[in-house]
Amino acid sequence: MTPMRAADTELRSARPRMANVAKKVSWSGRARDEPETEPEPEPGEATPLLNGAGPGRRSRQFTHSSFLRIGQLSNVDLDDDAHELETEVPHQFPNEIPHNEKLLSLKYESLDYDNSENQLFLEEERRINHAAFQTVEIKRWVICGMIGILTGLVACFIDIVVEKLAGLKYKVVKDNIDKFTEKGGLSFSLLLWATLNSSVVMVGSIIVAFIEPVAAGSGIPQIKCYLNGVKIPHVVRLKTLMVKVCGVILSVVGGLAVGKEGPMIHSGAVIAAGISQGRSTSLKRDFKIFEYFRRDTEKRDFVSAGAAAGVSAAFGAPVGGVLFSLEEGASFWNQFLTWRIFFASMISTFTLNSVLSVYHGNAWDLSNPGLINFGRFDNEKMEYTIQEIPIFIVMGVVGGILGAMFNALNYWLTMFRIRYIHRPCLQVVEAMLVAAVTAAVGFVMIYCSRDCQPLQGNAVAYPLQLFCADGEYNSMATAFFNTPEKSVVSLFHDPPGTYNPMTLGMFTLMYFFLACWTYGLTVSAGVFIPSLLIGAAWGRLFGISLSYLTGSIWADPGKYALMGAAAQLGGIVRMTLSLTVIMMEATSNVTYGFPIMLVLMTAKIVGDFFVEGLYDMHIQLQSVPFLHWEAPVTSHSLTAREVMSTPVTCLRRKEKVGTIVDILSDASSNHNGFPVVENETDTMQVAGLRGLILRSQLIVLLKHKVFVERANLSLVQRRLKLKDFRDAYPRFPPIQSIHVSQDERECMMDLTEFMNPSPYTVPQEASLPRVFKLFRALGLRHLVVVDNRNEVVGMVTRKDLARYRLGKEGLEELSLAQT
Repeated sequence: MTPMRAADTELRSARPRMANVAKKVSWSGRARDEPETEPEPEPGEATPLLNGAGPGRRSRQFTHSSFLRIGQLSNVDLDDDAHELETEVPHQFPNEIPHNEKLLSLKYESLDYDNSENQLFLEEERRINHAAFQTVEIKRWVICGMIGILTGLVACFIDIVVEKLAGLKYKVVKDNIDKFTEKGGLSFSLLLWATLNSSVVMVGSIIVAFIEPVAAGSGIPQIKCYLNGVKIPHVVRLKTLMVKVCGVILSVVGGLAVGKEGPMIHSGAVIAAGISQGRSTSLKRDFKIFEYFRRDTEKRDFVSAGAAAGVSAAFGAPVGGVLFSLEEGASFWNQFLTWRIFFASMISTFTLNSVLSVYHGNAWDLSNPGLINFGRFDNEKMEYTIQEIPIFIVMGVVGGILGAMFNALNYWLTMFRIRYIHRPCLQVVEAMLVAAVTAAVGFVMIYCSRDCQPLQGNAVAYPLQLFCADGEYNSMATAFFNTPEKSVVSLFHDPPGTYNPMTLGMFTLMYFFLACWTYGLTVSAGVFIPSLLIGAAWGRLFGISLSYLTGSIWADPGKYALMGAAAQLGGIVRMTLSLTVIMMEATSNVTYGFPIMLVLMTAKIVGDFFVEGLYDMHIQLQSVPFLHWEAPVTSHSLTAREVMSTPVTCLRRKEKVGTIVDILSDASSNHNGFPVVENETDTMQVAGLRGLILRSQLIVLLKHKVFVERANLSLVQRRLKLKDFRDAYPRFPPIQSIHVSQDERECMMDLTEFMNPSPYTVPQEASLPRVFKLFRALGLRHLVVVDNRNEVVGMVTRKDLARYRLGKEGLEELSLAQT
């Protein structure tokens, strides 16, 4: 059987429609050329939409046999180094980039979460005895411990540097305001505040926009995609971690409406990915340890532990971290993994606690479990009665509606950014503008506010007197003239009467729009703390209003601030289980577990009625082939035959080297999995499926010249070990870098030893939900479709499944495009 090549005249009709989606903005909002593994198409001839998305589409069955793209290459970042040297050419950026959310991008590759059980793998596993398996298990625990320690130390570094720099900035501005309040000329103070903010944010934005765009935002959507099985380029690189840490420090110090907690999750994931491999590909250093874990399956488990350790360090919530990894991240889970992840989370929060306690001068008092500590809520004051439960549910409804508004506004803003603000320099200018506007709004609000409160001890970090009497401070300043974390704590714990209702109302309104504008900028920043701050402000206002209306004493504003914070955050990110536990752990109060759960459930139900959660929305905006837990509910009518890509490029068990090189070099069919079929083509025997081999494996075989001359087929090929494949992981060389002479092209390669002889297969008649369940639960990358004679008829990949989703009018089929 000769390898089949995709060829169909129907493709020509699809080409013109591709021209307007040839480029699109990546996660950072930065315009990219065609993906790493594809060359630039000829002028006027863009890559066709797949599966007959062109105007010539006649019928589902015909078009699905018209063209194939079997998955994107998992571990091969063919142009990895080219990205590092990439220069910005002005004409590459059009004024507007058209964007269509009904597309599914082909630029994202899949990860191999299914082990290839070839002869090499099985031989190695059989050689490992019980003692060796125990050693591997001990190494897993050691790695999880190291992940916890390093994540905790990174969190300490961020916290201490932010505290020092923000303290310095607020002291300079406060002294300036105090000086000019007496003399007049407060406009100089405004100018100083805005300039300081813009300068700091400019540096933070430049390093993200020009050095590592994937470090923008909180990183949670990217880590969700990674754990789902999608390879986001550069997402777990050392350079990304460096930019993330520096970026988040500068964003928070620059006074933006952001938090440093969200990026900790991304930072933890990068640390986990690096440690578990025992080497740094960025630094070109191999420490020759943990080599057994150099594959996607193992790396995924450690990354989920890193994400949990990040949550734990951010909120002092180790159980919440484990549940976050389970609810938002990990697609694949088992009992042993849960225990190891909990261990990493606990080590992370303990490390942070220990270091910060020493830093604050009370080494034996472990009272800093997380970057944000909501403080202890007084049990007597915080008690709630049965009649308050309906009030909490109403707050959940308000949180869901406000969260949906936030997400809808941010959606349109992100669409605008994708279309128009795609040059790095424009992104930096926008970030500086937002920083200056945030300072200006804060200054004007403080200036106009006449809400003066008596100064009591050191309760306020940077009290601004402005036009208040001696011994009083401006109440609005505690909300704006502070880091967001401290503002949240003051809203939770300041005694009743500390805030004027007008102050809280104005602050909520302004901060809502500032936070919405800020999320999606090209800076490293999280949305957790701004959401909590908005919710705490309107929650406190809700509590004050309630006590005015009812004249009751049980309406403690701090209690309602906590409920409002939970409702707002739940309405924006739509987390339930993990967020309930995080809030309980961060407040050290189990009493409020039930009302917090009610509030979060209500906020999620109400918010989902209007629009998706913020993270899912950003994943969808980037056209990522993300697989949810279940197939669309109305998809039982579809079968594997209608979903699969076809025809399939197959290889024979003993294949000519020249044929393999040609297939791998063919830019039009960038396949990554090749079914291996029986060798006897001249007999009447059916060429049934015998195995599956990956592009990355073929590249390693060609690199090591594992083939023999046709005349000497009886000779034994050079033996390779699994170590050769692990050493090449994760950046396999491109096929263009491997030289094969004309004589070598005539040699033969025996794939028997290296192919996976037992790939997962489904019959053509299998329903889409059944195929989806198998693919999703096992973390597959290729699923071969066979007929009743075990002949290969098609291949199901992530994109084939992800393009079916439930829309407003029923089941939708997205177009596949090289965006």
